[in-house]
Amino acid sequence: MQTPKKIAIVGSGLVGSLLAIYLRKSGHIVHVYDRSPDIRQIEFSGRSINLAMSNRGWKALDGVGVGDAVREIALPMDKRAIHLVDKLNFQNYGQEGEAIYSISRGILNRKMIDLAEAAGAEFFFEQKIWDVTLKDATLHVGETERGVWDELKYDLVFGADGAFSRIRHRMQRQSMFNYSQEFLKLGYKELNIPANADGSHKLDSTSFHIWPRGDYMLIALPNMDGSFTCTLFMPFEGENSFDLLKDKKDVEEFFMKNFPDSIDVIPKLTEDFFKNPTSTLVTMKCFPWTYEDKVALIGDACHAIVPFYGQGMNAGFEDITVLDEIIEKHGDDWEAIFSEYQNVRKPDADAIAELSYRNFIEMGTKTADEKFLLQKKIEKRFSDKHPEMWVPLYSRVTFSDRPYTEALAIGDKQDEIMKQILEIKDIENIWDSELIENKILELVKEL
Repeated sequence: MQTPKKIAIVGSGLVGSLLAIYLRKSGHIVHVYDRSPDIRQIEFSGRSINLAMSNRGWKALDGVGVGDAVREIALPMDKRAIHLVDKLNFQNYGQEGEAIYSISRGILNRKMIDLAEAAGAEFFFEQKIWDVTLKDATLHVGETERGVWDELKYDLVFGADGAFSRIRHRMQRQSMFNYSQEFLKLGYKELNIPANADGSHKLDSTSFHIWPRGDYMLIALPNMDGSFTCTLFMPFEGENSFDLLKDKKDVEEFFMKNFPDSIDVIPKLTEDFFKNPTSTLVTMKCFPWTYEDKVALIGDACHAIVPFYGQGMNAGFEDITVLDEIIEKHGDDWEAIFSEYQNVRKPDADAIAELSYRNFIEMGTKTADEKFLLQKKIEKRFSDKHPEMWVPLYSRVTFSDRPYTEALAIGDKQDEIMKQILEIKDIENIWDSELIENKILELVKEL
């Protein structure tokens, strides 16, 4: 147990809520502020990509005993269902029994706030935090940016307020603070596949559905109520882009041509398309993440990533696991805690940002490529026979809690090996032979 402190968390999202539970378990007074209304009192906005919870996320939830409460609202997906224009392919994710879990962001966020309140955290909604005095962890709250502000004094402040964090905004104005943000030329829009009349799913509910079309794609993740949350990813401008879909007819023709098997299952296609916003995708990096023993950033506030590995929430939750382990080590020395936290976590945040960006290419282009699917089959066969020698990259990221930096480095080496294997003459017919197995063994030993 640490000496109790009075701690403010700015942001009542998933990471802020889970952090509140951890800090309460350590005996601290925890106040959580959010500029938005209480999400438990409002309808969802049609601007979310369903979450894919994997090992890192479960580890963080189980670390404070709330994993089982979240499992009640999660659906396992053990494979990809790849919808090509003329056929459907399935591709398993990991070993038998391994799955990622589809969870509605809004439903999870409501649950996490309930769990944090049950742990004793206090939430203050519709409270606009405009600034923070870093030196003494004082929050400045008021109705408007130019109006009168009240001062709220704390021992420590955590910024869990997302990619456009106000807490980070103040830290950016220090000297020697590095910051970058990069938007993809690609946006996303939420669509919906409703349940059948009897409440069952219209598509396979144990799959992550993907319609890969190169520089644009559609994905669908199952919900508990029989529906699917769909997300259309597409460039803002150019040949196949949001820019060209100006009216109902444009949208219907585009889907009929490119996603023909989705037409029947998305009855409110054009209504949703024009009602829901087109949102942007950003990778944000910064450093340092902390200020002395007073202020720290966590989750998207210090490492927002694109969603193509399904690791944004998992990485944010893992920040909390790592922070908690460091707290165990350093006790009340918050300056040492913050310093080690940012230095340990920053390289992994950069690695998952890179992996997430790359996975867009994999999802949008490679999953439709026969050569890539063959590569995955070869990798799976070798990995099943030699699990100690080959853990596929996806499994390292998703079904393990080893560092992201390690997954990136080993994944690159494995890719080099597979390039050589795929160049072998007649590989399509001899891929599952002893000859290929021995060649991979030889190449692995050279690593």
